[in-house]
Amino acid sequence: MNDLSALLILGRMDEKHFHIKNMVCSHCAEVLEEKLLAADFDIQKIELGQLTLSNPVTADEYERLIQVVRNNGFELINDKGSRIVEQIKQLIIQLVRTDQELEGNLSDYLSKKIGKDYQQLSRLFSNVEGKSIERYYILQKIERAKELIVYGEQNLTEIAYELGYSSQQHFSRQFKKETGLSPSHFKEVKENKRISIDKL
Repeated sequence: MNDLSALLILGRMDEKHFHIKNMVCSHCAEVLEEKLLAADFDIQKIELGQLTLSNPVTADEYERLIQVVRNNGFELINDKGSRIVEQIKQLIIQLVRTDQELEGNLSDYLSKKIGKDYQQLSRLFSNVEGKSIERYYILQKIERAKELIVYGEQNLTEIAYELGYSSQQHFSRQFKKETGLSPSHFKEVKENKRISIDKL
């Protein structure tokens, strides 16, 4: 069954709101927005993982939308489970990469934002991604830490604080466990040891 058939069966041809996979930064949104505007789509809003058009799409427009999205390295998400998983990812990425502070614990935060029981979210995420939400969160924090270390604008204590670690020691232990290097050693070598966050 192709994407168009699936959409027709789901009766979603009148939708104008779409979830998009692999959109991991504001630059991704800017690139896709530029390409969609060039393809004559009228965009109401575009942000990490989500696109809202001004008007519902026709069958032909949906086919074009799929092509534009795919040609730029992204993917439309049609099934509900995958959309929830992508929503979890985007919330975690925003937490790690913005000044937003996590109040309380991650499970309560995600459960409140998505409006579902955390155990349900956790099982779904693990089934789809093959790793736990907590593991994904750690990997995102470590990749962000690598960026901040390479930028060299903050010391390790400041980086640990920004990423929500209770202490520099806790941060250093987790960093070494994941990378095999202490943060200070990583800072010295500054090799190309970063991973694209859409591969995490």
